[in-house]
Parts: sequence; C-alpha cells; structure tokens
Amino acid sequence: MSSYQHTVGALTYRFDSLKDVMAKASPARSGDYLAGVAASSAGERVAAQMALAEIPLKQFLTEALIPYESDEVTRLIIDNHNAAAFAPVSHLTVGSFRDWLLSDAATEHSLAALAPGLTPEMAAAVSKLMRVQDLVLVAQKIRVTSRFRNTIGLRGHMSTRLQPNHPTDDPSGIAASILDGLLYGNGDAMIGINPATDSLSSISELLKMLDAIIQRYEIPTQACVLTHVTTSIEAINRGVPLDLVFQSIAGTEAANASFGINLNILQEGYEAGLSLKRGTLGNNLMYFETGQGSALSAGANHGVDQQTCETRAYAVARHYQPFLVNTVVGFIGPEYLYNGKQIIRAGLEDHFCGKLLGLPMGCDICYTNHAEADQDDMDVLLSLLGMAGINFIMGIPGSDDIMLNYQTTSFHDALYARQSLGLQPAPEFAAWLERMGIFQRSAAGLQLSNQLPPAFRQALAQLH
Repeated sequence: MSSYQHTVGALTYRFDSLKDVMAKASPARSGDYLAGVAASSAGERVAAQMALAEIPLKQFLTEALIPYESDEVTRLIIDNHNAAAFAPVSHLTVGSFRDWLLSDAATEHSLAALAPGLTPEMAAAVSKLMRVQDLVLVAQKIRVTSRFRNTIGLRGHMSTRLQPNHPTDDPSGIAASILDGLLYGNGDAMIGINPATDSLSSISELLKMLDAIIQRYEIPTQACVLTHVTTSIEAINRGVPLDLVFQSIAGTEAANASFGINLNILQEGYEAGLSLKRGTLGNNLMYFETGQGSALSAGANHGVDQQTCETRAYAVARHYQPFLVNTVVGFIGPEYLYNGKQIIRAGLEDHFCGKLLGLPMGCDICYTNHAEADQDDMDVLLSLLGMAGINFIMGIPGSDDIMLNYQTTSFHDALYARQSLGLQPAPEFAAWLERMGIFQRSAAGLQLSNQLPPAFRQALAQLH
C-alpha cells in the first residue's frame, strides 16, 4: 500500500493510502465527517486534492480501495476492466485527466469509447478535482441512450419518471396521479410506484393495473413497481406482466448484502426480465436506485468516502445494461448530505460519474424535511442537471411524496425544465402526447395544449 504527501505553505500533509487521499480530497459533506474519514481542515483538503492530482490513473488498477479477495464488487471492477479502452488515457494523472476531459479532445464519441476503460474510482477521483461548472460541462458532452418501449437519453430530450405513490396503494389515488402526470407530459422514463405493501399479491395487482393503463391508451412507456428483485423474479415466474426489474444497489458487497442481494441474484433478475421479451425497441430493462451514504448507513463502507462508494455502485449497474439508473440524492438524510449546497454538489457528482462510466443517469432531486434545504435548492440542482444533459428526473404531484414523506420535483418542474432549456420528452412518447392532444405543435415547438383529451374524459369521470 502506497503513502502520499503534499506540502501547502509551511505544512506537509501525509496520507496513509490511496483510500485516505480520496476521502480527504472530497468536498466537505456530513457523511464523511460521520464516518471519520473527512479532511480535518480546508488546508488538508487542498493538500489531498493536490496529491490526488499527481497520482497516475493506472494506480487505481494496482491499489484497490477495498481488497479484491474480500469484495465481489472490487472483483467485478478489476475483472471487467477494458485495457484497450483505457489505453488513450493510461498515461495521464488524475489532474491531467481532468484537463483532458475539459478539452476539445473529449467528444461524445471519444468519451463513449473510453467508458469501459474507466473504473469507478478513477471517475470519483477526477470529480473531486472539478468545480460545479466542470461537472456540468463534461457531463453535457456525454449521451447514453437506452431503449425498452421508447428511447431515453437522446440529445435535446429529458424524460421523467411518473411516480404516483399512495400511502395505502389505493388504485383510485394512483390512477388520479397517473392521469395528472400524463396531462403534463410526464411518464416517458416510466410509470413507477413505490409500494406501501411489499406482498407478492399486492405487487402483482399494481403491475396488472399499470399494464392495463399502458395497453388501454397505447402509451409508449414502461411500468415498474419498486419491490425487491426476488419478489420481481417470483412475479415473473407467476406470469405477472412486468416491464422493468428494480433493485436498490450499493458499492460494496457488504452493503449489497444489507439489501438482501448479491451479483448472482441480480443476474437472476436480469435473466428473468429478459425472458418476458416485453421490450419493443430494446432490451434494457433493469432499473437501479442508489444514493450517497447507503454503504455507511449499513456499516459497510470499509473506510471509503461516501462519494467513491456511490460511484462503485455504478460498476454494479453497468454490468446489467440498465434502462435507468437513479441517484436518489437527498433521500437518506442530513446525516450524509447536510444542506442544499451538499445535495447540489452530490447530485452533480453522481450524474457526472455515472455518465462518464456509460450509464443512463437520472436523479431524484430531493431532500428530507429535516435537512437544511428547500425547494429553491432543488430548483438550482434541477436547472444545473438539465444543462448537464440528465436523462430523466422525477414527476410527483406538487413535489410532495405523500407515501415516502420527502420533497422532490413536480410535474410542473418538468415543464419548467423542458421549456427553459428547449428539451422534449422521448421522441416516441412526444409523438403519443401530440396524437392524444395533450401536447400540440406550434411555432415554438411541442407545447402543452391545456385541453383535456377526449380519451381521458371518461377516465376522469370515473375517478370522480
């Protein structure tokens, strides 16, 4: 194990390992202080960042932050590393890699070719040297598309997950939220429910209801009920109509074990989903959610800083060619991201690192009610992520999830982002919105029609 040092003024700071440099180079956040791995001062943080900038990228291939022998995520990262893809930047240090990413040499094509050659630790390391505008600038160069019943991630498009959660899984309440969301042009990433009850019978009924809505109105989208992957496998075995297979994941074997999963279980879920052949345009069918702090909250971070642990989760996601990856950035709480400033930085880091590694990244732009954050902070993060080319965001009535009790983005927020940045829904979904009369074509492009489509009048009458 190597040690590192850097002198700032009259002080020389020493770091015991690459893991130590990475942790102390991280921008300040409450979770790293809680874990006892953060820099003790701004001076030590600057010294760690300067030391990190001088470390060769290839060092991450020889010095594992979590031992290869004891962690299957580390083994996945090392065993699947593409040396040929890495070759163009293999001579660079972390600092010179940052310079390359910001240069004209880093194009959409070259960044896509590079992705299989990067490890999560390399992506996390370079992000620690980048300011907010750097994270936005590089991420907007990258486009990662995925396909199931429509196409997500194209330049000039931004999708939404329509999240019609209800505290009792009441079908009428869920249906009302779905109708509300569709009328604002939400739901092209998917219609996805966090169930209040995780029983197989309840999950199955929700999936059948979502499938019936999609089939009745011929909506080019996909459905998901966010249940454990093993429940999804059982539902598939029973012939339940299931589109996307969901699972929360983390960046260490021990953290994933706390979720009741490992790589073999994820593989089983992936193969079960493929067996249904429900995609019409493609076979990307895994939906993963992540969040900084999950490894520490499980006591499974191995002394690694929370942002690097988060980025390691993206290696797990990448292995299964997902349709969507969602960093639920402020959901775990202020113990890990204390305030709006920390949440904004984390969301941009996660999006940047995920895209750099070749993932179709979205973000649940959110905070809990006891965090030092408010909706103004979420507006800032939404705007920055829209500029950065995010694949999808959340759409929830009034920004307030009445089942999970946290604050996120609304149907109206998606309209704001699309209108202010000139973005459209996924093309197949946009064509459906226009065909249904929800959106209409004008000189300014596709816009909300503000008229209730005839096909939905009966549905609204039934809800009343």
